Amino acid sequence: MTDKSTVFIFIDEESRPIAELTSPVSFELDTRKLTDGEHTLRIVSKDPSGKEGIRKIPFVVRNGPAIAVEGIAENAVVDGVLPLMINAYGKGNQREFLIEGSETPQSIPAWVWILIIGFTGWAMYYLFSYFFHP
Repeated sequence: MTDKSTVFIFIDEESRPIAELTSPVSFELDTRKLTDGEHTLRIVSKDPSGKEGIRKIPFVVRNGPAIAVEGIAENAVVDGVLPLMINAYGKGNQREFLIEGSETPQSIPAWVWILIIGFTGWAMYYLFSYFFHP
């Protein structure tokens, strides 16, 4: 008889473990079977004398298509009509990458417009002072 601890692996608050293994443990967690969102991995270890140790590890599953939203931030205070840009794209599978639709289009930031207007104004001043110099 060996004196090894038994490890029970639970997901969220399930009463039945997804695995019961003898330590040391090498385990692969397949997140494709879980819904997207927050979950908790609960690991319970029981030594040969019956004492238990518990470790909880919170994690977030995001297997579904990624959703990008431009025009509103989390916990924002808003009013009126909001123009939103929403893009959802999948990752494909582990063997091939989907290029089509994987980039989120974004509007041009305000600082770029300011830079373009400033450069155009400087260029116009330079051209007028160069060509119309008395």
